[in-house]
Amino acid sequence: MSPPRRGDVEARRRLAHRFGLNAETIAAIWLTCKGYSILARRYAAHGGEIDLIARKGDAVAFVEVKARADLGSAAESIGPAKRRRIGRAARAWLARNPWAVDFTLRGDAVFVARGKLPRHERCAYTLMID
Repeated sequence: MSPPRRGDVEARRRLAHRFGLNAETIAAIWLTCKGYSILARRYAAHGGEIDLIARKGDAVAFVEVKARADLGSAAESIGPAKRRRIGRAARAWLARNPWAVDFTLRGDAVFVARGKLPRHERCAYTLMID
């Protein structure tokens, strides 16, 4: 069996990237419908990135969006290294937004799969900001 051609690999990467961006848009719409205000999208700082930062009431959620073929595999994909990168970016965001320090801070996730409603999970992962 021959290895995949370079063009095939690049095309798959572009499709996966587009699917991820669409999933972030779906997640932002889903959270907005649930009463959240989107404060930031694709926030990057200090080697980390947060897909969405959302607020509802006295809570600020640092939201990881996972798009997979099925919702079960999406839920398993937020590992320790990813949590550390989100934590670094969250600390940077909090330093620039000191008004949020006294809010409840959460690590939420929105899982997106084709043909299914998104699933928002509050406190899906431990937010590593200390």
